[in-house]
Parts: sequence; structure tokens; C-alpha cells
Amino acid sequence: MALLFQQAALRRFDQGLAELIDNLVAGSTPRADGGIAAPALTDLRALRAYSGKYWQIARPTPDKGLRILVRSRSLWDSELKGPPDLVQRLAANPGQAVSYDTRGPMSEPVRALASQVKLPGSAAPLIFMAGEDRTGLNRDIRSFTTATAAVLLLLGAGLVAAVVIQVRVGLNPLFALRREIAEVRRGKSDHIVGAYPTELTPLAAELNALMAHNQEVVERQRTHVGNLAHALKTPLSVMLTEAEQQPGDLAGVVTRQAEAMRRQVDHHLRRARAAARTQGLGERTSVAEVLDELSRTLGRIHASKPMAIDWDADEDLFFLGERQDLLELAGNAMENACKWGHSRVRVRSIADSEEQMTLTVEDDGPGLTKDQMSAVLPRGARLDESAPGSGLGLNIIDELARSYGGGLSLGQSRLGGLLVTLRLPRAQS
Repeated sequence: MALLFQQAALRRFDQGLAELIDNLVAGSTPRADGGIAAPALTDLRALRAYSGKYWQIARPTPDKGLRILVRSRSLWDSELKGPPDLVQRLAANPGQAVSYDTRGPMSEPVRALASQVKLPGSAAPLIFMAGEDRTGLNRDIRSFTTATAAVLLLLGAGLVAAVVIQVRVGLNPLFALRREIAEVRRGKSDHIVGAYPTELTPLAAELNALMAHNQEVVERQRTHVGNLAHALKTPLSVMLTEAEQQPGDLAGVVTRQAEAMRRQVDHHLRRARAAARTQGLGERTSVAEVLDELSRTLGRIHASKPMAIDWDADEDLFFLGERQDLLELAGNAMENACKWGHSRVRVRSIADSEEQMTLTVEDDGPGLTKDQMSAVLPRGARLDESAPGSGLGLNIIDELARSYGGGLSLGQSRLGGLLVTLRLPRAQS
């Protein structure tokens, strides 16, 4: 825009200079001595020395220079300079004026125009030149450019602000929907409850329907798993009972293999059930409630020995999963601690971050060596065959914790026994 304004201003400026040259050409007359009689112009600026309005009439010389024949009084004893190739450019384009920028007698910036004309009665063409101080023109161009840049800058800032506000306001329902979906994923809510614009209401309804469908699928899988467990356990129990009633080598083999099959069935059914549970959304369980329930139950089970179960967990700490899974995770670890501990079991659960928590169970029992810790995790591993159990406790805990994206690690407790550390997902309170 500034460039267009500059070009328009220069064209208007050059038009004024062209009119001055036309007046000079119309009023100039060749004299008998070879000189030129210039007209008396009415522009008083051309009569005042160094006023900024100049003109001169020159004749080209053989060396492509100019010999001044007559000049305006404003030039005084100086001349209006032209570019070195002015004569050639005028000769190459007869009838066309050449405009250029130069410096005036006071070194002021001058816009000049030159035109080659052959007057009647003149033996050679003459070059009429007119110039005017363009300081005011430059000032106008700078002012316009500055004002235009400021206006465009303000307009651009306003447009950017309008776009940002429009995006923030227009997309705010989407941001709210995203936050609600995140809360469902973190267990703070089980479905989307917010009110949304008409365009987003079907999307929220579809998401709720999808979550409900997923939950229904999980429940169906859980039912199938339970049915399969009951269907397989009954024949195995019959086989074990029949084998016990008919002692012998064959009965011993059947008993061992049936026990192994039952452990395998329990293990794989438990794993499948855990995997199905972890696909549910919005499930969360209070850690403190589960630990309190487990400590009471295990205290009654192991009432035969002086076992003190000390547990601690914040009231606002929640496990991101089902209550039954946390009961299985913490229950297996605490039951092992009660089984091998002498008199004391300590359970702690803390929040590591917004999305993870740690549950530690330790006892004052004999503990495990590093080699035993590595050997105890494989499925069915048992270090003491004299103790009751299937040997699947720590392995079940490890696999169930992994299915939730966590894990299990073993270490040495400061109480002297085994330290079991579980990393589990945390639901926000």
C-alpha cells in the first residue's frame, strides 16, 4: 500500500514538472546568436535563489555532455545535474521525458524531469530540464508509510486476538469434553455428565454408550470365566476324590496331575479375569478400606500366633481398578507375610504421582536371599514344600500387577523379613 502511494505521489510530482517543461517549450524562442530566449514564468519560486524550484535549457555537446544555455534564477550560478547517460537515453527515446533523482544547489533531494525538444528555427535539439525539492514529498511518503504500518499492525493484532478468542470460546466445549473423558480414564467418573452444545451432545451420548458397552463386555467375560472355572473344577474334584479312595501308583499319578491341572486352571482363569477387569473404565477402590478389611480378616485367621498387622494409607488414596483385584493383590502379599512373619507385619501405601501409587508389605520372618527372590516369582515355584499353598501367590500378584501396568519387586525388609513392593495405578481423588 505504501509503495502504491509512493508511485502515485511521484506520478503527480512528475506531472507538475512536465507542465513546467511544456511552458518552457511553448515560450522559448531561438535567438540569432544561437542562444535561447526563455519565457517569463509566473512561478515566483523559480525567481528566488535556491528556492527548490529549478529549470534550465541546455544543448547536447559532442562528448555527450550538456552546455547550459539559460537557467532559472533559483539556480543562481549552479546547474541542475543529470545522470551521466541522460543524453543517450533522451536520444534513444525521442519524445519521451526522463525522470530521475538528483541533488540541488543546497544538496537537497531533487526530483527532476528532462525532455529533448527541437524548436522551430533551431538547428539542433535542446534539452529542457525542470526539478523540484522533494523533501516534502519524502516526508509525506514516510508519514503515510508509518501510519499505514501502525494501522496494519493494530489491525493484525486485533485479528489475531479475535481468532484466539473465537478459538478458545468456540472450542471450549471440546476442551471440557476432553477433560471429562480424562476423568473417566483416571477413575474419577464412570461416564460423561456435562451439558454440551447441540452439535456435541450426540458425540457425548455415543461415548457414554461406548463405555457402557465396554463395561457390559467385561461383565460378560467375567461371567464366562466364572462359569468355566466351575465347569472345570467339578470334574477335577471328582478325579481327586476317586483317586484318594483307591490308593495306588495310578491314584498317585492321577492326584498329582489333577492338582497340577487345577493349579493351571486357577492360574489361567485368574489371569484372563484380571485382563478383562483392567479394560473397565471408571473403577476405583479406596486403599484404606481394603487394607482395614484385610488386616481384620487375616488377624482372625492367624489368631493362633501373636501377629500384629500395622497398616497405613491416606483416606484419599484410591486404586485405579476393581476392589476384588486390590483385595487379591494386597491379600496375597499380606497373607504370605502373616504366614512367614513371626509377630509383625507392616503395610504402607503412598501416592508416587498423580497416576501411580506404591503398596509395600513387609514382615519380620526369615525373608529370602537374592537367589531365592529370583526363583520364587516363576509360576508355581515353592521354596518350602512343607508349608500349605499352591506356590502361585507371588506369581499371581506379579501378573495381576503387570496387567494393570504396574509390577512387583522383592527386597529385604528393615523388620528382618521379606519386603514386597507393588507399583499400581492410582485413581485421582
